[in-house]
Amino acid sequence: MFLLLLTSALLGTSPAAPAADWRTPFEKGNGNTTTTYQECIDYYKRLDAAYSEITLREAGTTDVGRPLHEVIVSLDGDADPASVHQKNRRVILIQNGIHPGEPEGIDASMMLVRDYVQKKELRRQLENVTLVVIPTYNVDGMLNRGTSSRANQNGPQEYGFRGNARNLDLNRDYIKQDSRNARSFAQLFQRWQPDVFVDTHTSNGADYQYTMTLIATQKDKLHPALSAYMEKQLLPALYGNMNKRKWPLTPYVDFEGRTPDARGLVGFLETPRYSTGYTTLFNTIGFVTETHMWKAFTPRVRVTYDFLDVVVRTVHRDAATIAQARQMANQQSASQTSFPLAWQLDTTQAATFEFRGYEGKTKASEVSGLPRLYYDRKAPYKRTIPYYNTFRPTVSVSRPQAYVIPQAWGEVLDRLRLSNVRLQRLQRDTTLTGEVYTISDYKTAPRPYEGHYIHSQVQVRTQQQALAFHAGDYVAWLDQPAARYLVETLEPQATDSFFSWGFFDSILQQKEYFSDYVFEDLAAEILAKNPALKAQLEAKRQADPAFAKSAAAQLDFIYRQTPYYEPTHLRYPVLRWQGGGLQGILKEE
Repeated sequence: MFLLLLTSALLGTSPAAPAADWRTPFEKGNGNTTTTYQECIDYYKRLDAAYSEITLREAGTTDVGRPLHEVIVSLDGDADPASVHQKNRRVILIQNGIHPGEPEGIDASMMLVRDYVQKKELRRQLENVTLVVIPTYNVDGMLNRGTSSRANQNGPQEYGFRGNARNLDLNRDYIKQDSRNARSFAQLFQRWQPDVFVDTHTSNGADYQYTMTLIATQKDKLHPALSAYMEKQLLPALYGNMNKRKWPLTPYVDFEGRTPDARGLVGFLETPRYSTGYTTLFNTIGFVTETHMWKAFTPRVRVTYDFLDVVVRTVHRDAATIAQARQMANQQSASQTSFPLAWQLDTTQAATFEFRGYEGKTKASEVSGLPRLYYDRKAPYKRTIPYYNTFRPTVSVSRPQAYVIPQAWGEVLDRLRLSNVRLQRLQRDTTLTGEVYTISDYKTAPRPYEGHYIHSQVQVRTQQQALAFHAGDYVAWLDQPAARYLVETLEPQATDSFFSWGFFDSILQQKEYFSDYVFEDLAAEILAKNPALKAQLEAKRQADPAFAKSAAAQLDFIYRQTPYYEPTHLRYPVLRWQGGGLQGILKEE
């Protein structure tokens, strides 16, 4: 009996199971290692299984065939975007690993998500905030792991590659959406409609004392209500609190001249091809963190963690102010009458700030023997320098009531849908009179950029025309949240319009022409019957000696003034519609 009781007692006092080890691969490593893709996803799966506040789920696919994941951190476990918005919570979206060779955000976010459910003081910040994290956006590049693709970077030991499975730089793909990654992101973003977006990176460029530099949404491109909040409250809070944590910040170190202090810093104009340029179109405040490439990996991860933590705390503090500013921005955008399409830096306007740099000096190159630049870390300085961050619109357009888009342009329509554009369809054939563009001039890059030959300096001629549309063609009204997105993608003069990216290139080529020996006689008859055209031809000969010497150029000039010249050549197919009369012939898509 004694032995039986002793055995029972021993069984009842067996050692407790060891506490779970929640250290991330980075924390388990030597300070110079970053997680692998599988380690990252497995870690979030463990968190999802252990904590009801954390949801890991697939949010689309990528070009490499692996899923794009999202991690939702919500105190009540609510991972439904519509429900979260109904509860009047602010949404922060953090995107990591768009360039997986810049992995600080991947590792920092794993620790942040864990800490925000495990630490009571941090949990309070989520009472009115839902945190959404993309663990790694460029899954393709993260799987392409190596040690030597970033020659100018100080660690980690191994890391991913900048290009994705199609060798696309995904931070140039937000409008053209060639990648499945970008299409998945657009749908994820539109579901959540975040108030604040953070995209984590590592910089190249000059050497300086800062571990992190920051790109904020360009203030003149952001809606004034949001811009005022960002400039007067949000940025001062971020800079001030990071300084308290011994991480002073500077605007992104983009400059003209030999060193940053030579002429000062220049603001980064993020057009919609970039992440924060795209998110700005939907009244989301965006930030790109840029840790300095030559600082050690551990402080780069730590500063990223602290910045993300400060963002969450500040959004928690300012939740009501952000909601009010964003509501005003959305309401006013719906009735905005003029839209800028292109911008230019105003070099007459500059702020000043104290920059912490290193003296730029020269010495003889050990390679060429010629003078080379180096930054002397033994000669730090604090110096007041100018910061040029005021941009002025150079091209603007008035707001149409709607765009009418022929169904033939399916690639464009697909992208509109991904960005949550509300579309209606014509139920029968009809003729509509509105503003029609003819492309009068443009320049095309001589080499491909991210898979496209980009057009720039686009010039258009506008006229009222009646165009025939068919049942099934599309109408996109401008009284919707995607109004600014529609303007900046469908107006051909816009920097990142679908025209600029080459989606309408087929209109630039004639499909019919003439044989000169046949058209000679017809051209002579046309001139004989049209004295005004003959006078135009003669005037052009007088003004242009090269034209006067070219029989082919003169025939082409006449041809373009006749009904034989196809009206669709250089005619932009999207109609700017200003009138009514569509009632009863439209249906929702």
